[in-house]
Amino acid sequence: MNNQVIDLIVETEDSGIRIDKYIADNQEDLTRSYIQKLIRDGMILVNKKAVKANYKVSPDDCIIINLPPPVDLDINGENIPLDIIYEDKDIIVINKEKGMVVHPAAGHYSGTLVNGLLYHCKNELSGINGVFRPGIVHRIDRNTTGVLVACKNDRAHQFIAEQLRIHSITRKYNAIVYNSFKTDKGTVDAPIGRHPVNRKKMAVNKKGKNAITNYTVLENLNHKYAHIECSLQTGRTHQIRVHMASIGHPLLGDDVYGPAKDSFHLEGQALHARILGFLHPATKEYMEFEAPLPEYFKALLEKLRK
Repeated sequence: MNNQVIDLIVETEDSGIRIDKYIADNQEDLTRSYIQKLIRDGMILVNKKAVKANYKVSPDDCIIINLPPPVDLDINGENIPLDIIYEDKDIIVINKEKGMVVHPAAGHYSGTLVNGLLYHCKNELSGINGVFRPGIVHRIDRNTTGVLVACKNDRAHQFIAEQLRIHSITRKYNAIVYNSFKTDKGTVDAPIGRHPVNRKKMAVNKKGKNAITNYTVLENLNHKYAHIECSLQTGRTHQIRVHMASIGHPLLGDDVYGPAKDSFHLEGQALHARILGFLHPATKEYMEFEAPLPEYFKALLEKLRK
């Protein structure tokens, strides 16, 4: 199997950015750590020359990325029940349950969505994202529920990844947040990057990536909480959680960006990926999928209305 080759030309406005960050910003299906490995292995060239990960790109730099073919997986398929919304020969759409990690990582090498997909799809998953993330073109947090698409081949993966890169995918989330709103809707337009002190957290950071979240208030609850819908124009790590906390409306149950004490004893943030829409990689027709609100979410709404 031949390498996949990706060509990038640096625009003037991107001058001075580290090459690993530049590629990560422009190829959202590649992790920064994987990009750094490719650089070390000489699989990424700038103007036909090898560079280091801290190389600063310049206008008109020609970057060639050679993605090696996927290696044999050493992650095992597991017979894990999956709530399948839709499936065909190219994609599979899942309603992910709360507490399920999307792909294997340190401390979670079994029981993940990938383990379940490997079993269900009989290893027929895209290999672009490497050994630990076959089929995974985007992800949602462990304690976020809802709709997620995985790809069964590299062609489908590349097509969906491009839609993610240009932010043309429809993504709508339901969330329950602290504090009621005085307006019916709004937009948070604030860049997100690593927290300057706690590197395990994200934060509104002027040096971060562009991030835009539109929100609509569905219901104010008891003057203390609110049920909202968030529509993503971008897809940054923890975007909704960071953005809503930044305007004084952290998510209930969010022990990272919200109050340390959770009187509702939730298992993580009250956040549900309800709608996902995109162009199908084979038919090129727009398809939209919806995952109903989980029972815990509906029960919490009823409790907060009283």
